[in-house]
Amino acid sequence: MQKNFLTPAEITESFIGAGQKKAGLSAAQQLVLGIMAGAFIAFASEGSNAAIHTIESVGLGKALAGALFSTGLMLVIVAGGELFTGNCLMIVALAERRISLPSMLRNWLCVYIGNFIGSLLVAYCINRSGQLSFSQGMLGGFTIKLAAYKTGLSFEKAFFMGILCNWLVCLAVWMSAAAGDIAGKLLAIFFPIWLFITSGFEHSVANMYYIPAGILAKNNPIFAEQAVKLGAGAGDLALLNWNSFFVCNLLPVTLGNIVGGAFFVGFIYWFAYRSRARLDAKSV
Repeated sequence: MQKNFLTPAEITESFIGAGQKKAGLSAAQQLVLGIMAGAFIAFASEGSNAAIHTIESVGLGKALAGALFSTGLMLVIVAGGELFTGNCLMIVALAERRISLPSMLRNWLCVYIGNFIGSLLVAYCINRSGQLSFSQGMLGGFTIKLAAYKTGLSFEKAFFMGILCNWLVCLAVWMSAAAGDIAGKLLAIFFPIWLFITSGFEHSVANMYYIPAGILAKNNPIFAEQAVKLGAGAGDLALLNWNSFFVCNLLPVTLGNIVGGAFFVGFIYWFAYRSRARLDAKSV
């Protein structure tokens, strides 16, 4: 009977080839597929906000948001897209010396820019669509409050929550590669993503929607008033701007995501399953 899944060692080997393919994409392909993935994650972000904005229980709200948010990575994996956080696993191909450091960094940069464009596009459309007026503007207020919370994190907290986030996200990508059918891939993605959102960890690409959406919503006085009613302080709202987005959140979270995905998943599994094979090959 033929198995329809890969072992951990086989997953590691598969990511060598996957990294080569990603590095071989043209800059235009990386950018366009990055835009698609950024939009997919933004849709998951706005949908999870819409679902939980009236739920008072933080734990229940995060649990529901996590169940919905997993749709974003499902779209990336099955429909096709290039996601910066998942592409941290290209470190496997780099460690195997199948791709160069410049080619990996080029991919990360093009995909990161694409993810940002896709996320901003959805954030702009959501603000223009009137969706944030749900519940007398409470959804807009919730969007602002969440964004203000994220820009109010210290560099250290944002960095470590970025590590924990992409550790789980890359495990979801890693396990999805083991599955031989779509149903298996979706199931492998669902639980780690559900766990990361429920835990409240920080995802750089998701924050490319959450925070710009909040910055744009803050210009609406009704939404800003609702944010205050939901508990956002005047100081929190004052800190919610493009500078704090880039410096206080996106920078530390991105660095944390790189460590969490590239080191704690990609490099660790490469070391466990491939480094010995390389040493044995050299000794022959």
